[in-house]
Amino acid sequence: MLDLSWMAWTTPTAVFFAVIFAILVVFGILHAIRPSFERVGVLGIPTQRGDRLFVSLLGSAFIHLAWLGLVGASLWWALGVSLVFAAAVFRWV
Repeated sequence: MLDLSWMAWTTPTAVFFAVIFAILVVFGILHAIRPSFERVGVLGIPTQRGDRLFVSLLGSAFIHLAWLGLVGASLWWALGVSLVFAAAVFRWV
């Protein structure tokens, strides 16, 4: 049995990691079924599906950190902004 007491496994923490794991599994299955192709978007660099996922996750982390620092602890609006950002990344980047 693994000793996971070193981390505070609250329900939101477990859901966060489960969602990230599920996204990676879905992207792995998608790549096996329909391989990704490079696309040049607004940034002017070729990106694949995994690259766009990484950029959207990294940007969402910065959006949430900025929201915490500038607005406060209620992150529901930051989640909405992050979802719009991720949609824009997958569409135009």
